[in-house]
Amino acid sequence: MSGPATFLSGYRLMWILVMFDLPTDSKPQRKAAGDFRNFLLDEGFERSQFSIYARFINGKEAFETRIRRIERALPAHGDVQILSMTDRQYRDIVHFSDQGRRSVRQNPSQLVLF
Repeated sequence: MSGPATFLSGYRLMWILVMFDLPTDSKPQRKAAGDFRNFLLDEGFERSQFSIYARFINGKEAFETRIRRIERALPAHGDVQILSMTDRQYRDIVHFSDQGRRSVRQNPSQLVLF
């Protein structure tokens, strides 16, 4: 029997990163790129960089659900890559901004499940 500590371990809690390079040469392409960014925000992702969005999730099942939802929202053109990593791996990311080392990102205070 697994207790709360096992269920919420740093190996079960994960991050999903969506990285993309979408064409923006024409007005319809810019709209498609904007629509995709808005879709990710509506799905609970936060912008990490201009074309990299991250979301805190609870396990592989949630990862697969997100993959299916993203696949249905893909623009017609461009490249989209999706990466998952454990919460522990995510905490180990070294982040520099304006030539300074940033502090470790804190997890959301509440995990939203739906």
